[in-house]
Amino acid sequence: MRILSAIWTARLASVAFVMVGLFWGSFAASVPAIRENLGVSDGVFGFLLLGNATGLVMAMFAAPRVDRLLKDRGLQVCAALFSCMIFLPGMAQSAMAFFLIMIVMGMFSGLTDVLMNARLSELEVRSGRSLMNAGHGMFSVGYAVAAFSTGLVRDAGYGPAVAMGLAGLVCLILSSRLRTAPEVVETEAGSTERMPWLILLVCGGIVLVAFMTEATVETWSALHIERTLNGDPLAGALGPTMLGLTMAFGRLGGQGLTDYLPDQLVVVVASLLASAGALVAAAAPTAMVAYIGFALLGLGVSVIGPLGLSLLGQRVAPRFRTEAISKAAVMGFTGFFFAPVLMGLMSEAYGLRMAYAGVAVLAVLAIPLLLVLNRISPPKLDTQSKSTSSIPVSDTRS
Repeated sequence: MRILSAIWTARLASVAFVMVGLFWGSFAASVPAIRENLGVSDGVFGFLLLGNATGLVMAMFAAPRVDRLLKDRGLQVCAALFSCMIFLPGMAQSAMAFFLIMIVMGMFSGLTDVLMNARLSELEVRSGRSLMNAGHGMFSVGYAVAAFSTGLVRDAGYGPAVAMGLAGLVCLILSSRLRTAPEVVETEAGSTERMPWLILLVCGGIVLVAFMTEATVETWSALHIERTLNGDPLAGALGPTMLGLTMAFGRLGGQGLTDYLPDQLVVVVASLLASAGALVAAAAPTAMVAYIGFALLGLGVSVIGPLGLSLLGQRVAPRFRTEAISKAAVMGFTGFFFAPVLMGLMSEAYGLRMAYAGVAVLAVLAIPLLLVLNRISPPKLDTQSKSTSSIPVSDTRS
């Protein structure tokens, strides 16, 4: 019941998380078809995905200004524009067109992502509850539903543009409910408080590790199943579907765990579990064993990114929160620079099995970063921060 309560408390932010999950789930299950349409190698496809990362990073820097300019309509406008473009990657017929499309998708996906995380972080402080896992859990629900649905559509003989277009239509409908105002913060006259850059860099590093690990499965799991293990399109779609389902379960379960266990302990256990899952996927002799590996990886990595953002939100002053979340997201989403390129190059040189063995090493890097964070800043959640909110704790405004 505590999990359902958390989802209800953050219900508007949760809608935005579902929307972003619908896009990425549909995209992940469409990767084999998109790559075939483009006629490029793994290495080239990995570099083309840098278009998405480029757009994401551009959006991260623009997000605080968009937030101030559009106020309560910011999240709604960005999400609606994002929804109208979701079908485009499935229509690309050339490498250059795909690269440019992914830059645009990255920009609007990134703006939506930063604003929804900022609203959720503000709500955490006002309510005195950890809510990030609940919100990110709803992303994973949307991701799993879209990945499986896309697999069914592709198995029925339709192209990726159709499946992704259906996801975009659902997102456009959901975006109409996303009017939610940013927190208004009173700044004390003469305040000399500054952004805690070291804390931001360490928390951003934790998010980076999580997003890089997650991206390797989102983008390459279907290809691993279909090519390395000779699966059909529906079997390939079950790779990202399994990731989405287990990440949803892990995040919603993690929401309950963080009510009773320290965030730091949850991150350590999750990192080790994700690493073990990557090794299972790397060595899998059959698709079924690979699904088990992706499930373990999804369970582990599911909570690392949300808790990295939550730990940051707890440690910065209210007036820095949107900017800090934005900058940490910049760091995290640079994982979409590195992960596709590294996976593509590793796959081309050594095969996807060795590429996933490298992911096992990556997943445990969150642990030393967490130890550094504990040394420079003890946990603190200030629920009595000097701020005035233009929305109630229930995060609702129609």
